[in-house]
Amino acid sequence: MGLTSNSTGRKLLNHNKQEEIIADYTIAIAGNPNVGKSTIFNSLTGLHQHTGNWTGKTVANVSGLCQFQKTNFLLVDIPGTYSIMSHSEEEEIARDYICFGNPDATVVILDATCLERNLNLVFQLMEITPNIIVCVNLLDEAKKKGIQVDLALLEKLLGVPVVGTIARKPKTLKVLLQTIYDVCTKKRKVTPKQTKYLPVIEDAIAMLLPELRNEYISRWVALKVLEGDSKILDSIQTHFSYSFQTESMLVKLVQIQDMLENNDITSTSFSDAIISHLVFRAETICKDVCTYSQKNPLLRDRKIDRILTSKKFGIPIMLLFLVAILWLTIVGANYPSSLLSSFFGWLAEKIDFFFLQIHLPTVLHSILLDGVYKTVTWVIAVMLPPMAIFFPLFTILEDLGFLPRIAFNLDSLFKKVCSSGKQALTMCMGFGCNAAGVVGCRIIGSPKEKLIAMLTNSFVPCNRKVPFFNYYF
Repeated sequence: MGLTSNSTGRKLLNHNKQEEIIADYTIAIAGNPNVGKSTIFNSLTGLHQHTGNWTGKTVANVSGLCQFQKTNFLLVDIPGTYSIMSHSEEEEIARDYICFGNPDATVVILDATCLERNLNLVFQLMEITPNIIVCVNLLDEAKKKGIQVDLALLEKLLGVPVVGTIARKPKTLKVLLQTIYDVCTKKRKVTPKQTKYLPVIEDAIAMLLPELRNEYISRWVALKVLEGDSKILDSIQTHFSYSFQTESMLVKLVQIQDMLENNDITSTSFSDAIISHLVFRAETICKDVCTYSQKNPLLRDRKIDRILTSKKFGIPIMLLFLVAILWLTIVGANYPSSLLSSFFGWLAEKIDFFFLQIHLPTVLHSILLDGVYKTVTWVIAVMLPPMAIFFPLFTILEDLGFLPRIAFNLDSLFKKVCSSGKQALTMCMGFGCNAAGVVGCRIIGSPKEKLIAMLTNSFVPCNRKVPFFNYYF
């Protein structure tokens, strides 16, 4: 079933039944990468999804319909991001959708095993919208590591609803749906406890608030004005009709600049002061809500890191894994490729005999059998088996956390050619398929590094080369 959303994000068109379905509420699904965000989204929406691109962007978006208590919810899976400080295309999209897309509620998915890192995004989103629902996912993984999260205390400290889930268990998602329903229908009041910064920064915000409309987002707008991010300020002026060039505003900005400089806060260190307070608050809350049955629940991961990211063993182990995967892919693909080619060859004889029996014209016979059929079957026999072996193996390494360690090991080397260590991952994907390697470059934040990766990944020899020779020779 194909579902598309219009510019308001509330109407979906069912292509099979050619009918328009009205979504009562729009819900944004946000979170860091690899926290189970997409798993929760897929569980809630099932097959009722539509994939496309954000307007003017190369980053994909996925929206889907979910029904609960006779109410239609349009869920929008925004790109996974660690922050909305707009350092990459994904961060910009996540920020702009939550600011200007007007979702009725925003569900932020957190990883229970590393709550401290994830809370940073929650604090930033709480500056933008009060309708925040925190979903602490991967509770089963946290239990394995001896980590217990006090969800009730976390909800009290944040001032927003907190729900614990295990994405693979649908029963745990019913509580999340009920919470979304209660927040959207105003049955549950949400009063986020925003982060308090240094007194001088709070004074600066208070000076600007009278110049801005008395709205919840005004505090966040004041922060952006103080940061001086021209790009986001232009978007704010366009969507909210704010004016930052009034005489009183300019006078206050000069006063605020002098006040901040007298307290050793410059334009370049202002953002650092904001981030440091977000990190400090996250540390404080995690100490209160997380208890550990083990002295060091991350000790095993640290031991693995010392080996896999060491200067002595890191790169040799990486090369060993890569060689092993390529060997399994090449050797393992020969057998199914041979079986498929034999089967398609036998089937071609039957089709040829059938065409002769019906006296099909020679031109059509050649086009259909020698052209279409043999081309399609060759592609299937040659490319499908290696891809069916390579990408699952690659996915296993990703789930084990080996791929981020590869990016870390190679980052310094790739920086020397003005690229990023993340390109190593996309190049490995290119061994399976160049198209996947090039598309995967969207995980790279810098536009310059992304362009370099896309151009150079095209030269990576993909899985077609060896099977090509095996097939013909």
